[in-house]
Amino acid sequence: MSSYRNAPLSTGHDYRNLPFFVYLISSPRTIYRELLHHARLARRDFIRPDRERWQWRSRLLLPAALVVIWMIVLWWGEVHVFRNSVDRCHWRTWERWPENASPHHLVLVADPQLVDPHTYPGRPWPLSAITRAHTDYYMRKSFTLVQHHLNPTTVFFLGDLFDGGREWMPPGVANSDTRWRRYGEDYWMKEYRRFGKIFFKEWLRRGLRGDDANNRRKLVASLPGNHDLGLGNGIRLPVRKRFNAFIGEGNRIDVVGNHTFVSLDTVSLSAKGQPDPATGRQGAGDGQGSNREIWGPVDDFLASINETKTRAMGRAIRHQNSRIENNLLFHKLLDIQDPLITKSVHTAFTPKADIPSILLTHVPLYRASGTPCGPLREHLPPSTAPDAETGEYLSSDPQNAIKVEAGIQYQNVLTPEISREIIERVGDVAFVFSGDDHDYCDVVHRGYTTNALGGGGGVGGIREITVKSFSWAMGVRKPGFLLLSLWNPLDKRDRHTPSPPSSSQTETAENNAAPTLQTHLCLLPDQLSIFIRYALLFALTLLSLALHALFTATSRGEDLSPDNGYTPPLPFSSAKPKSDTPPPSPLQQQHQRPPHRHQANGLAVRNTTTTTIRAGHGYGYSAAALHDEEEPLDERWRERRWEEEAGRRRKEGFKGAGRVRAVGRRFRHGFLLVGTPVLVWWFWLVGGF
Repeated sequence: MSSYRNAPLSTGHDYRNLPFFVYLISSPRTIYRELLHHARLARRDFIRPDRERWQWRSRLLLPAALVVIWMIVLWWGEVHVFRNSVDRCHWRTWERWPENASPHHLVLVADPQLVDPHTYPGRPWPLSAITRAHTDYYMRKSFTLVQHHLNPTTVFFLGDLFDGGREWMPPGVANSDTRWRRYGEDYWMKEYRRFGKIFFKEWLRRGLRGDDANNRRKLVASLPGNHDLGLGNGIRLPVRKRFNAFIGEGNRIDVVGNHTFVSLDTVSLSAKGQPDPATGRQGAGDGQGSNREIWGPVDDFLASINETKTRAMGRAIRHQNSRIENNLLFHKLLDIQDPLITKSVHTAFTPKADIPSILLTHVPLYRASGTPCGPLREHLPPSTAPDAETGEYLSSDPQNAIKVEAGIQYQNVLTPEISREIIERVGDVAFVFSGDDHDYCDVVHRGYTTNALGGGGGVGGIREITVKSFSWAMGVRKPGFLLLSLWNPLDKRDRHTPSPPSSSQTETAENNAAPTLQTHLCLLPDQLSIFIRYALLFALTLLSLALHALFTATSRGEDLSPDNGYTPPLPFSSAKPKSDTPPPSPLQQQHQRPPHRHQANGLAVRNTTTTTIRAGHGYGYSAAALHDEEEPLDERWRERRWEEEAGRRRKEGFKGAGRVRAVGRRFRHGFLLVGTPVLVWWFWLVGGF
């Protein structure tokens, strides 16, 4: 059945398929009336679109709105919040150096602890695989944004690169825990490559961009944690040798930004205070016993650390000032028995430069039980407000402190003896940075004294900051990392040159007043809260699609349409419904043949057939023409009867499985309409990192 509003349009035909030349031979007044007539029809069609077109619009309106909402929310949760978190930590927002300063920018990353079977041993598949994949994606995205937006010159990791690294034994070493015996050297190598894809790959890509400062870029990840090697006597020597071979030596000195960073393998040194499992002796005694193989290399490193620091500082200063390496050589005959022959010829002639020492350790130094960590700790904030006069918190606040305890393969803080030995042997320690706790902690060890430049940030002791974990799966809602800004200008005699403070330089809780170093805690997004928002939107989406499917399946456009086999009942009135066929236009009325009469058997008979000029195959009647002459059904009458029938059926309730299938079909259709573009959008966002 054809309809006037669905008639085809073309350049050679009018709206009712009249030949185009008919308009040429018509008068201007007729043409004007014809155009006005078609304008009225077009306005009616625009205001009252046909029912089928409106049904498709109503069906697609809600899915399209949901797709737009999901795209906005996904962009917010996957891109915007991460960029905004990193941008808020930009150096210019918190640095307080003089206007002409060019500080060295450094980032400290603690406890990434790649999720593996050791992290959640009871978590079933595929939940464990999803957790592992998303934590990797979270850290890779965060580290990539740090490189792009902050562009640090140096990055130090503070241990615990892996979660189960100590359990994946090399060949020939048996694991006492039967749960991890099937994981070995191959699995550790797989985890090592996985760590490189997350952190090393982006760092190397940024380092090859042709910047003049790229020759100073450095990434150090060799500081081990108790999850990498174990702790104390629990360390297996083959495991440590493998770690040192692939990642680097745990005990090292790096001169960065005119500061000496001393990395110390304190998890191995912890065996010095533990009883030897074979002899029962204390390792810290005369040095006898088998466990000296564990803590011995660290002890030897501490024994020569002052000479090593002096050589490193001299080498860095000569390189910085473009001095010749051999200009400090001297000519002197030495006896073969002279102890000086075994020392570097540069040692006695390297000037004492004003370069502060920064200690990096995985396990924090010892502090009294209940020592508060400050207001930036996430788990348990201070129990009381700070003092109004001094601004200090309680001297003892167990709720806000790191618990002083130990267990199997872990120890929250070092022992008092080892902590004091480290501070005394390293010498002139200005700051200490540690990890292991996964949460932020800022304490001042007032029991230690230091003569280092800017020691303790001018607070009368050695300041230690425990850095938050970089992974959202380590028990903190908001992971983070620590930013260090180093500015230590030296004169020609390698002495610190004080710079006048800037007009905006102030001392805050997280921006200390040290003359050479400033710190800032940078927090990453709360991934759990992002997931909660996704879950709420997903539930709202399902509810909206279900109601939409229920409404459209019971409307007149579903089971009550003629296409689905429904025939409206006969009208209760004998009156013929008014035809929906539009009246002929003035031009059509002109070209209709007038009725005529002729005699047949002496009777006057009226010819009821009228001929309309049509385009196509001449002016005669065709099948299409005869079909077009059929009287169309009254659409408005049918719609009114469908509405009455739909209302009656809705009152009777849902009956039969057909109704349920119709609702389910509409729900699946809507879910696919929403889910397909949303998944494509999400994969596109994820692929950008």
